Amino acid sequence: DEFKKFFDDNRNAKNAEYKTYVVTSNDENKINSVKELLNKNGIESGTINGKIKGYNYFIGKEDETELMKFNLAVSMYQPRSVLVKILFEPQSKLSDSATYDITAWSIPYAYGVQAYALKDKKEISVSLVSNKTIATNASTYGYLIPYSSLNSAKTLAFLLKNGVKVRYADKPFSYNKKNYNRGTLIILKTSNNKNNWNDLLKEAVQKFNLQADAVETGFVDKGADFGSPDVHSITAPKVAVVTGETVSSTDAGEIWNLFDAVLDYPITLINANDLQRVNLKNFNVLIIPDGNYRSLNDKPISDKLKDYVKAGGKLIALQNAVAIMSADDWGIKLKTDKEEDKSDYGLLKKYGDHDREYLPNSIPGAIYKVELDNTHPLAFGYPDFYYTLKQDANIYEFMKEGWNVGVLKKDNYTAGFSGYKVKNKLKDGLLFGVEEMGSGSVVFMADNPLFRLFWENGKLLFCNAVFLVGQ
Repeated sequence: DEFKKFFDDNRNAKNAEYKTYVVTSNDENKINSVKELLNKNGIESGTINGKIKGYNYFIGKEDETELMKFNLAVSMYQPRSVLVKILFEPQSKLSDSATYDITAWSIPYAYGVQAYALKDKKEISVSLVSNKTIATNASTYGYLIPYSSLNSAKTLAFLLKNGVKVRYADKPFSYNKKNYNRGTLIILKTSNNKNNWNDLLKEAVQKFNLQADAVETGFVDKGADFGSPDVHSITAPKVAVVTGETVSSTDAGEIWNLFDAVLDYPITLINANDLQRVNLKNFNVLIIPDGNYRSLNDKPISDKLKDYVKAGGKLIALQNAVAIMSADDWGIKLKTDKEEDKSDYGLLKKYGDHDREYLPNSIPGAIYKVELDNTHPLAFGYPDFYYTLKQDANIYEFMKEGWNVGVLKKDNYTAGFSGYKVKNKLKDGLLFGVEEMGSGSVVFMADNPLFRLFWENGKLLFCNAVFLVGQ
C-alpha cells in the first residue's frame, strides 16, 4: 500500500512547491546532456513555448523571461517526481549538517544551464528523438566551428588526434555578417596537407552535433583576419598524468576516464615515484591530480618540474597539489585566516561536542559562484561566471604576475552546507589561475572541475587547460 501511495503521490505532485522545472540554453548540446541524464534515470521531459516566470537559479529570485533557443521542461506530475525534486533542488534541505558527503548537487549548477523553477503546472510537448544530419556546406578554403560546450572540445580532440591542423581565435570576430566568440575553431586547407582533412571535419561535426560554417577567404568583416597574431595554432598535446600511491586514485581515475571514454584521446600514466627518472621532454602537458605528495616540493623534483615548464611544458595542478606547490616558489600563495582566535580559551572544548566541533570549519561539498575572466583561453566557452563545487576552505591570494582567471569575491555562496568560518574565509581570492614561466605555463585549479565526472560544466574548463592554454 505504501509503495503504491508513494508513486500515486508522485503522479499528483503532492507537497511539491514547484510544479515544473525548465532548463534553457542557446547551445543544443548542453540541453542534450541534461536530457541524457534524465533519460538514464527514467524521468520524462519535453519542451514548452512562450514566456515563463519562476525562480531563476542564477540570480536567486523570481524572474520573468523569454526562453532561449533550446529548452527542456520537466513536470513534477510523473512517477519519479521525488528524484526530479532532488536533482533540481535550488537549496538542498539537510536534516543535519554533520554529513559525510557533498551537500549540493543541483543540475543547473552542475551542467551550467540557465534554469527556472515554476510554481504552476505547464503543458509539456514530448518530441520523438530522431537522428539528424548536420549539413556542412563544401568549402575549398576552410571552416569555422563554435566553441561553446564540451562537444566543441571533443571535436577538437578528434581532429588533433587524426592529424588535422586547427587554430583558434583569441578575440571575437564577424564573418559573412555572423558573430563568432573567442575560442572559435578555425580549420583551413592551407594548414592541412592531408587529403582527407575535409572528410575528417565532416565526420567530427556529425558525430558531436556541431555546425561548421564554410569560409572562402581569410579576411573577416570585423576583427582579426585568420593570418593575424590573434589567431593561434594548436599543437596536439602529448599528455601525461601522475598516478601512484601518493595520488588520489579517484581523481587520477576521473582524468584517465575523461581522456579514455569521453575525449578518446591518448594519455600516459606516470608513477609519482618515477618523476625523478622520467624524461618529461616526451610530454608537453603534465597533469598533477589531487594527492598527498611527499616529494612535490623536494628540491630535485621541484627544480625538474620548473625546468620542464620554463622549456615550454605545461603543468596542470589540482586541489591539494596546488596547496603543496603554494609553499614553494611557484607564484601562488595560500590565503591565511588572519582573524583566527589565538587565545588559550579557544582550546577549551567539551568532549560531548567533539562530533560537531569541526562544523564551523567544514564544507562538505557546497556550491560557490566563481567570477571568470572569459577573455582568457582557460575560460573560453563560458559566460563570465562558473559554479564550482567547493570541498575545502583553500583559497589563494591574487597572483601578482599570473592571470587570475577564476576568483571568489563577496556574496558568492550559492547552495549546500558551509561552516560560518569557511564562509567568512571564502572571498576575495583565487581558485583558477595561470602562471607563465619561461616558454611554458602552470595552470592552478584549486577545485576539481571533474568531480565524480558528474560535474558536467567543469569538463570544458579542464579541456581548455589541456588544449588551449599556452598555445
